[in-house]
Amino acid sequence: MKKYISAVFIIMLPAMIWMGCSKDKPVDEDGLLITTRKECAVTSFEMLGTDHLVVHGKTAVIDTTAQTINVTVRFGTDLKKIWPKFGLSQDCKLDPKITTWVDFSDLGTQKTWTVISGDRQVRKTYKVFVTVEQ
Repeated sequence: MKKYISAVFIIMLPAMIWMGCSKDKPVDEDGLLITTRKECAVTSFEMLGTDHLVVHGKTAVIDTTAQTINVTVRFGTDLKKIWPKFGLSQDCKLDPKITTWVDFSDLGTQKTWTVISGDRQVRKTYKVFVTVEQ
């Protein structure tokens, strides 16, 4: 019985390794699956403060045609440490990645992020405009 189990294991091992290493699904440099989706848009946007709470009172206005995001934050918000949180169309990714707090204190200069489609062919750059409540 042991010889039978060993023989089956030896025969199946190369097949399992071959199947596990197949490259039918392409991935990008970040290890994310590349799909056939061409949709490329920001679907939601929030700004979080250092306490991880939303710092704006109203919902951000996202214009997918003009590729802009307008958000008004509460008076007194520390704009030097904001964590922007993007909702994207399915299979999209954001460039540059958000890996730390973002400084939005220069209200005269908008921040930009590029949304890249699932097939990695369509790129749309969104500008984020921040204003402070009176």
